[in-house]
Amino acid sequence: MAPIRILAITTLAASLAACASAPPPKPPAPQHRIQRAVANIAPASASLVSGRLSITAVEGGVRIEGELGGLGRGGTHAIHVHERGDCSAADGSSAGGHFNPDAAAHGRAGGGAHHLGDMDNLSANQTGVATVDLRLLGVTLGSGAPNDILGRALVVHAGPDDYTSQPAGNSGPRVGCGVIEMAM
Repeated sequence: MAPIRILAITTLAASLAACASAPPPKPPAPQHRIQRAVANIAPASASLVSGRLSITAVEGGVRIEGELGGLGRGGTHAIHVHERGDCSAADGSSAGGHFNPDAAAHGRAGGGAHHLGDMDNLSANQTGVATVDLRLLGVTLGSGAPNDILGRALVVHAGPDDYTSQPAGNSGPRVGCGVIEMAM
């Protein structure tokens, strides 16, 4: 065989071997299918908590904004995404546990292992109103992927999340609940 033909065959064989050993490409990250949703928070556990929260798709997750009233004056309250979009039980228990498709330990978002539904605590002012402006990373809105929060519940708790107690942060009774629904 001629030297050029041997070199061409050797080069082709090496190229094919390199392609066969390369890892398969990662599937694209799930994308948001809708850009905006809402959660109308209604009282649970005989509280007076209520409000309307807007959920907007942003790079890497969602932004949750709005106002909640009827909270403890000057108090700190946990808020989480819960696994089921069902707020029918008087105590909010029908919403299930924290949204946790990765089976991670409970913790603080941005500070190590945590549920995808874990968020920072809310602070109410002296009239019991909390202004909400949170980012929840790693989730999508309407993608149908395992990390999709559309159709799940936002739950407000009576006390603060301690970010360490398992499985849910020892944040007390559920005092508000609302299903994340597509905005009209």
